[in-house]
Amino acid sequence: MTKNGAKSLMEAFRQAPYRLTGHGPRTVGVLKEALQDIDDGRDSDMYGKGEVIEAFQQKMAAVLGKEAAVFFPSGTMAQQIALRVWCDRKGVRKVAYHPLCHLEIHEEDGLKRLHHIEPVLLADSGRLIGLEDVTGLKEDIGCLLLELPQRELGGELPAYETLKAISAYCREKGIPLHLDGARLFEILPYYGKTAAEVSELFDSVYLSFYKGLGGVAGAILAGSRDFMAETVPWKRRYGGDLISLYPYILSADYYYEQRSSCMEQYYREARELAALFNECHPAVSTRPPVPVSNMFHVHLRAPKEKLEAMLAGLYEETGIGMTGWVAEKDGHVSSFEISVGDQYGRIPKEELREAFRKLGLRLSALQQAD
Repeated sequence: MTKNGAKSLMEAFRQAPYRLTGHGPRTVGVLKEALQDIDDGRDSDMYGKGEVIEAFQQKMAAVLGKEAAVFFPSGTMAQQIALRVWCDRKGVRKVAYHPLCHLEIHEEDGLKRLHHIEPVLLADSGRLIGLEDVTGLKEDIGCLLLELPQRELGGELPAYETLKAISAYCREKGIPLHLDGARLFEILPYYGKTAAEVSELFDSVYLSFYKGLGGVAGAILAGSRDFMAETVPWKRRYGGDLISLYPYILSADYYYEQRSSCMEQYYREARELAALFNECHPAVSTRPPVPVSNMFHVHLRAPKEKLEAMLAGLYEETGIGMTGWVAEKDGHVSSFEISVGDQYGRIPKEELREAFRKLGLRLSALQQAD
């Protein structure tokens, strides 16, 4: 509750019967569902060995079209290790990536402090990396990282031809190209490609199992057999070889099988949902205007504090939660992220349309009050 007794935005969102975003609450039920049909006598993995982990790694290597894959407890660990190996191979302690890359803004300078690798920031923070940014590099780098989609830009994507051109240039110049593909499956409907076709453009690929797929945790790093062999000692050095990783692996496999084939549906629904936002009121817009994956950002011309109070009331009135968290872009614009998953398709369409009608009315009232 807030000081005046009203529900906080997160509290109202959690209590809403319907939600626009995600697959549902991240409770222990996520793991229980994944394990419900697993034989109790099945052997666990131990320190990175055993059928449960080795079979899954082979499966995901095949999905990504790579020679080998290694399962890591986290994507942060997997990507830092991948970049360290590339830099060691080239003898260059610099990696190029976007200014809003996860490694730059969410990892407490892990790459710099743990590996003494310096970033070379490409492009402006408000746009995607283009071919001209890569060809214009003046510094020798150990690796180039591309994030698809670019989360902090609302999930924007470069044209596929641009990706192919960057890949060809990097191979010509001997620059290793790494894919931050945490949301790789989510972009495949837009590109009309398989995971292996996209991954073929890259020398190494990271994939998350808890974001769009909704597993408990964990990540796959894939690449050539010799490259992946060099990452394994680093996994041990990071403390990533837990005695058993099977709760993460089995849930990753379960939700991969459940949801990887649903990405086309999530993509269509994201486009439908973005249109509802863009049409409900002039103070609302999405980035991108038409989503290119299942995610996008919503921007509203309203102060954060007033917007949160208005949204919490809307959730209680309509039963539909839109977000539990709002960021302030400046004093007059706020934003939040939408990632369409299982939850959106469960909302009755008439109730959904009514919620957006009321959102428009509440935004008008908010503007008039100002």
